[in-house]
Amino acid sequence: MNYEMEELMPVVSGLAEKYNAFESTSMTYEKAEQLLGAVIYCINEVIREEKDSGAVLSKKGLPAKRAYEIGAERVSDKTREALEMYNKILPKLIDCGNICLHDTFVKAIPEFFKWYDVKFAPQDEIITLDYPVLKDISQLMGVDKVYEFINCIRLEQQFFSVFKEEDLRHILARHEKQYEDSMDNICEVVLTNMMMHVLAGKTLADQEFTEKDYQQIKDIFIQESLEKINEKLENAIKVFVQEYFDDKEELFIYLTAPVKSITLRMKNAAVYGMLSLGIW
Repeated sequence: MNYEMEELMPVVSGLAEKYNAFESTSMTYEKAEQLLGAVIYCINEVIREEKDSGAVLSKKGLPAKRAYEIGAERVSDKTREALEMYNKILPKLIDCGNICLHDTFVKAIPEFFKWYDVKFAPQDEIITLDYPVLKDISQLMGVDKVYEFINCIRLEQQFFSVFKEEDLRHILARHEKQYEDSMDNICEVVLTNMMMHVLAGKTLADQEFTEKDYQQIKDIFIQESLEKINEKLENAIKVFVQEYFDDKEELFIYLTAPVKSITLRMKNAAVYGMLSLGIW
């Protein structure tokens, strides 16, 4: 479902009339470019929905104007859904005092909802999402990006809910004393700690690692392939998710996304004796 520029321009023109409140006012090139971007963004919502559903191009031949209208409705719906999801998370947010997470979620995102122009600039997210999540959302724009970011935080909060906050803070402090100022993803730090427990054969209740534990982890990395270790850890995460959560599949996918990079860093730390220093 591709559209030529001549098919899009009447839609852009109609949007420009609404922007100018139907007054005959000249428009800058930058503003016209913004409105074209708005039209393309909304149409892409329809195209993406088709691809995600695996459907045949059932809307083949759909006029550009109609595709834009459907897409614009999707954008409005997603904005509302994002706000609803945000409002559910905010009152019980566990940020462990991490400034980056707190400022991004508590301070920046409300500014998005305050200033987001769903009609004339839906492709802009306005704010910078400084807190890094475990899913690559760098190619997304507008509410798509903010929605996915909020959803990632929702999944991280689910993961955190299993732990006492004091235990989370202890884990973070062992990795980095000034973790409040860290720009790292704190969920990944806790996840790495859990993976170390798996390799050391320890329960999560036993938070302290001994030299014997570190040596066992080192031996595993020396004796087994990364592929086998990754498989073991992913299976452990699967069991963990199935035991504690109803929203199993999405959380499992999210938590296993960084496993390969974590095990590689953990291996280097283990081999060079840096695990006990929290450097991984």
